Amino acid sequence: MLRIAVPNKGSLSETAAQMLFEAGYTGRRDPRDLVVADPRNDVEFFYLRPRDIATYVGSGALDVGITGRDLLLDSGSTAQEITSLDFGDSTFRFAGPAGRFTDLADLSGHRVATSYPGLVEAFLAEHDVSVTLVTLDGAVESAVQLGVADAVADVVSTGSTLRKAGLEIFGPVILQSTAVLISSENDKPGIATLLRRLQGVLVARQYVLMDYDIPQTLLDDACLLAPGIESPTVSSLHDPEWVAVRVMIPRLNTNHVMDALYELGARAILISSIHNARL
Repeated sequence: MLRIAVPNKGSLSETAAQMLFEAGYTGRRDPRDLVVADPRNDVEFFYLRPRDIATYVGSGALDVGITGRDLLLDSGSTAQEITSLDFGDSTFRFAGPAGRFTDLADLSGHRVATSYPGLVEAFLAEHDVSVTLVTLDGAVESAVQLGVADAVADVVSTGSTLRKAGLEIFGPVILQSTAVLISSENDKPGIATLLRRLQGVLVARQYVLMDYDIPQTLLDDACLLAPGIESPTVSSLHDPEWVAVRVMIPRLNTNHVMDALYELGARAILISSIHNARL
């Protein structure tokens, strides 16, 4: 069986489980289960702390896993990223007391608190900046106020949490992170199937099917507005002057494309969701 590591809790857990379900796998029903076999798909799921997944996969104990790119890089594991899974996005930045730091070099010789020492240390070494790292397990924004550190390196979304702690963001982006599928050096056949299925879920989430009718004379212009993945499917209608068109379009562009096609002369424009795909 292909051994797959899945986050057992945290921000990645629920979305990872849903994605695997949409890909046709049977996961756990009881949140207390740590190991679940799916013999129909010849896989076995291991539910682990997100921070530990890269270590298990890198050691070869497990074949593949879903974790954050930040956790993979912070672990120092030999596991490799296979593909991005397009969820769990986060940005890592430096922050310090307002007006105290302006660029990365200002951190030299100071204390920096973080929950990702491996990631931050590698970034600072790459930029030739030497600091004293203070490793904390979450809530690092309090470190400066409590006198444990001079600055912090942490996940930033809106920055409101940092501002409430009297901190401001400075310096370059440390990392743009997202959920990723990782693997060890094992090249088991099931990995390719898993990857293909997950990519099918991503396509289904990013695209929709559009059907519309349009006069034959306007078909070329319509295809320029919505060219599709390869090219639209065109079918004849009872009225020889009209054709029916089916095409995949990005979900985010749906209403703009519908408006443009309607203004061109298309009618009976319909949108259908895609539940899964293989391209």
